[in-house]
Amino acid sequence: MIKNEERVGIVSRLGSNGEGVLKDGNFTVFVPYALPNEKIKYKVLKVKKNVVFAKIVEVYTPAEERVRPACSVYEKCGGCQLQHLKYKLQLKLKTKIVKDCFSKIAFINADVCPTERSELEYGYRNKLQLPVRAENFGCEIGFFALGSHRIVPINSCPIQPEWCTRIIKAIKKYVKMNDVSVYSDKVGDGLLKHVVVRAVDGKLLITFVINGDTLPCVNQLIATLKEYFNDFSLFVNINKLKNNVILGERFICLFGRDKVTTNDLGVKYEMGPESFMQVNDNVRRRIYSEVVKSSGVDENTVVIDAYSGAGLLTAIFAQRAKKAIGVEIIKEAVDIADNLKKINGLEGKMENICAPCEDVLPEILSRETTSGENNVLVLDPPRQGVDEKLIGAILESKPQKILYISCSPQTLARDVGLLTDTLKRENGELVKNDSPNPLYELSFVKPYDMFPQTKHVETIVCLTRKERV
Repeated sequence: MIKNEERVGIVSRLGSNGEGVLKDGNFTVFVPYALPNEKIKYKVLKVKKNVVFAKIVEVYTPAEERVRPACSVYEKCGGCQLQHLKYKLQLKLKTKIVKDCFSKIAFINADVCPTERSELEYGYRNKLQLPVRAENFGCEIGFFALGSHRIVPINSCPIQPEWCTRIIKAIKKYVKMNDVSVYSDKVGDGLLKHVVVRAVDGKLLITFVINGDTLPCVNQLIATLKEYFNDFSLFVNINKLKNNVILGERFICLFGRDKVTTNDLGVKYEMGPESFMQVNDNVRRRIYSEVVKSSGVDENTVVIDAYSGAGLLTAIFAQRAKKAIGVEIIKEAVDIADNLKKINGLEGKMENICAPCEDVLPEILSRETTSGENNVLVLDPPRQGVDEKLIGAILESKPQKILYISCSPQTLARDVGLLTDTLKRENGELVKNDSPNPLYELSFVKPYDMFPQTKHVETIVCLTRKERV
């Protein structure tokens, strides 16, 4: 099989990224946007040993599960991978992805709950990041094509709320009316680079990211935004660096409130333009509710919240537990968590520590798990998962219960394998442990569809300590 060759085959299954998979002789072929049982013509893009990456040329026999994508630039943008698949099947796929990761990576035949659906299949995102670039035909606004810095222009986005369309109109009008220069990746100059918007309880926090010190014609911009929105704040963010990082460190509020106060599960918190929050409000609340419920927390429980971010979940636990300790490496997030503690009256019940989890959690775990009180460890790490040093500290300190929230089924399965002793390190590699003696048993695995129309899935795992045999 050679590059650019066109071939015909029948798709047998879906892969972990939502792509169609078929066998062609000794080759395994991955074809995005193809579905099982479809007869397709595909074009070979890349051959690596017996693995082939290809693209669809034509679908001869469409699957019953195939639907028309809601987005006009669906296959060009690359932000979504599953719009062509009925939503019910998307949920089944994500359940299978999680189950397969546990089986193939951790050698665990996990009883995975059906993936919890999102209340909204489209229009669910509370955050929008729009690159603005100078292209051949002037100012273009949209998303980067997959793996590139080439803009795919859009006027709307189906997974964004309706206000996305109005934001794009307002940006175009402001740039055109005031002759604002737009950033060019090729040259490295031009002023306006990105527009980032966060929606909080119907209020919009709008940030213009610029390659300079000041944003021109601010009054005209505010007037333009008022034509489209009733309740918004406007910020400028300074980012003169020529890299892939969207936001710089400096925010300046130009109009409206610099913070918006909101409430989740009884905890008041403030959101600013720099604040992190999961993009699907409804699913986030359900995940946090499930984690609190499954923890069995009461007034005699100490909760250790690792990778605690801005402290929302730590505060939710602190209201119910004897004490909740959050550990987070990013100082700005810890500062927000400290303010959260103050405005919710949680002094003495909530402690926020700024440090790498792997550096301080071993000592915290040792101290808090030997105090004779009930204890729960919550893990919500970034995509790369939990540091192996920390896994060792967890096994040594033996917390009674572990709740693990993950955005990566692959690293989740790996870490659970280490915690349940189905994996061991041998000659520097993780391999199957044929004689496991687990300290923890898997109570449940529950996926949530935080990101409909995409390949991504959020998962909660509960591990309960058992007596070694």
